[in-house]
Amino acid sequence: MSSRNVRLVLEYDGTAYCGWQTQPNGPTVQETLEKAIQEVVGDPVTVHGSGRTDSGVHALGQVASFETNSRIPCGKLCQAINAHLPEDIAVLRAQDESADFHARFSVKSKVYRYVILNRPCRTALERHRCFFVRGQLDLTRMRDAAAHFAGKHDFVAFCTETEENATRTVKRVEVTRLDEIIAIEIEADGFLYNMVRRIAGTLVEVGRGKLSEDDVTKLIESGKGVGGPTAPPHALYLVEVKY
Repeated sequence: MSSRNVRLVLEYDGTAYCGWQTQPNGPTVQETLEKAIQEVVGDPVTVHGSGRTDSGVHALGQVASFETNSRIPCGKLCQAINAHLPEDIAVLRAQDESADFHARFSVKSKVYRYVILNRPCRTALERHRCFFVRGQLDLTRMRDAAAHFAGKHDFVAFCTETEENATRTVKRVEVTRLDEIIAIEIEADGFLYNMVRRIAGTLVEVGRGKLSEDDVTKLIESGKGVGGPTAPPHALYLVEVKY
């Protein structure tokens, strides 16, 4: 029997997990998903994700793929897998793909969103889903600085691990505000370790007036120095993966 290549789109609350990738330190999304799929198809599977999300990071549109000999139609497969998953992980869609599709290696770009709660009082209900910043942030300054991230640059100043090649192409950076929520959305062809969180931390410092637009420009153009602090993981969302 020939195998199928199945693509899944899923969302998850990363609060209880040590990130996407299977590891010995604690529960992960990948491991939990693989066990659920195995319960449905009856054989062990290896799930390939579009990329790793760190401990505490959430996803609205993570993509994963796996091969199986199961003939269960995708509509029923989606519901069956969800029946074996905990409430904080849900498969949204399942579809058959060609043999050459790979959730990671076929990616063209990804979209991440960083969510900031900007008000005088902290939140009780959303404390695991946003970054609370008490002082008023200057949205205009943040937008002006964010515009400089677009394009092909060496982002070594905005990652927390040494990379052999730190050049990435950022397609867009948008900073929006709705009432108390500021969202920073970034689309790029790839991301360095903690790149989005470091960019978000830098833009918060710009909004506070502690960094200027020129400071950001110099960091991007020179590839030297260190950007703002790495913002906490629990406000970061993988929104979409494009192929």
